[in-house]
Amino acid sequence: MDDQIEKSVDLRAPIERVWRALTDHEEFGTWFRVKLDGPFVPGQATAGHITYEGYEHMRWEAVVVQMDEPRLFSFTWHSYAVEPDVDYGREGPTLVEFRLEPIAEGTRLTVTESGFSKLPEHRRSEAMRMNDHGWAIQMENIKAHVEQ
Repeated sequence: MDDQIEKSVDLRAPIERVWRALTDHEEFGTWFRVKLDGPFVPGQATAGHITYEGYEHMRWEAVVVQMDEPRLFSFTWHSYAVEPDVDYGREGPTLVEFRLEPIAEGTRLTVTESGFSKLPEHRRSEAMRMNDHGWAIQMENIKAHVEQ
């Protein structure tokens, strides 16, 4: 089994615009469908509530690893942590990296989520399957957001 998911999308928007959509917590919340309590700060946790229909009861939390403007934004989180009565804090987090590169038409955005081998075996394949689908949706969401 592979240990990572990778998705890329070409965006008709300048790299600065895509960077802002990723790293401004309010803009990120708009396209990612999460209402965050505060800004992204390297080394600190950012939390909020998911606003995606059917998941509004769930908390979203990530720890920002790196903000290397305008090339790399990364965070760790507990992948596919959807059961409200489960303590996911005992699991190792996965790493989500958003890499931006300029292209003739605008920006190529690549998201990679890695570290699935840290998850317990009983939920690893489901987390990968669900997040593979979820990242495909999120790439369409950010595309619509920055190209409007």
